[in-house]
Amino acid sequence: MTHIGRRGLLAGAAGLLAAGAAAGPARAAREPAAQRRGGAAGGAAAEFRGMWIASVENVDWPSKTGLSADRQRAELLALLDTAVERRLNAVVLQVRPTADALWPSPLEPWSQWLTGTQGRDPGWDPLGTAVAAAHERGLELHAWFNPYRVANHTDPDRLAAGHPARRNPEWVLPYGGKLYYNPGLPQVRRFVQDAMADAVARYPVDGVHWDDYFYPYPVQGEDFDDDAAFEEYGGSFDSRADWRRNNTDTLVREMSERLRRIRPATRFGVSPFAVWRNDDVDPLGSRTRAGVGTYDDLYADTRKWVKEGWVDYIVPQAYWQLGHPSADYAEIVPWWARTVAGTGVSLYVGEALYRCDAESATEAWRDPAELSRHVSFAKDCPEVRGHVYFSAKQVVADPNGAMARVVADHYPTRVPPR
Repeated sequence: MTHIGRRGLLAGAAGLLAAGAAAGPARAAREPAAQRRGGAAGGAAAEFRGMWIASVENVDWPSKTGLSADRQRAELLALLDTAVERRLNAVVLQVRPTADALWPSPLEPWSQWLTGTQGRDPGWDPLGTAVAAAHERGLELHAWFNPYRVANHTDPDRLAAGHPARRNPEWVLPYGGKLYYNPGLPQVRRFVQDAMADAVARYPVDGVHWDDYFYPYPVQGEDFDDDAAFEEYGGSFDSRADWRRNNTDTLVREMSERLRRIRPATRFGVSPFAVWRNDDVDPLGSRTRAGVGTYDDLYADTRKWVKEGWVDYIVPQAYWQLGHPSADYAEIVPWWARTVAGTGVSLYVGEALYRCDAESATEAWRDPAELSRHVSFAKDCPEVRGHVYFSAKQVVADPNGAMARVVADHYPTRVPPR
């Protein structure tokens, strides 16, 4: 079973939507999130225009490993300058791609995507530089963390000496050709929060951003072997699925609470796969027939996080074209608009700029006007407060002119993000 999403692209996955789709179809007392972090709850708000900068596998930046510190810095600043030229106002920089760090973390090693060797000091501070340089340019800098992914391979011996996953092998599980921290272990949940909180305490980041990897996407024929953790910690739950969802809920809720204590102005956002559940499974779900849903397959109750106010913004990866037969952009965006309505949580739509290609097998993505039509469509949903484009490489290259069309049609001037 495959899914559509940039994360599959980052991992080298080929499919974009579930093949099976064709075969068959307690709130804490506190202010709304947007009020708490300085945004607008229900009133007018500035438009969020963002782009993701992926560091894993050198997707966007650095262009390759082993570049000098000066070259890495120059490439990063060039991406920020491109954001300004495209009249964007925020960048989402991946700073913890595989249980490593793009800042001098005392808890995890330097990222291998900088020097080619995990743990090797690159000779500069990428995150600190990025925050300062973004703010100098009038851009917000949202630090993008992946909570549980440890490596894009299954050999712990390839990790840096002293890596937490090597010191604590009982924390780690192999699955689908990758290594993951086990979300069912309370000590893992504490550690990954500590690792992310270190960056927030050090730097005035405008946002903490998570993508769609919680429990991993399902791999046919493989089981995520968390039997021991479930036996130890899951006894009070009716099912393993309920226990897993509670584990993810707890991570989100606890991180939200920690951020309020560490740096209250920093906003907390998640960019999930865009389908929570299909409405043939749950009447509260969207009129879609996607083969993956976050609730059932990733154990991520994204709708609940919005309703509980645990996140300040949500960026569903609406990576389908208008009129898609199984997951229509025109169905997904209004569903999310209804979901955030009245919550104070801001809705930004994740856009698949990477799919815009004159050689695409899908006619809609060959049309340079497809993404501009997305932005036009979303304007009819007042809850939509902006868009985020995946990814920076395509914002720069713009292979079929789709980004230039969005800018010409919708971004006539620069605007502050909030």
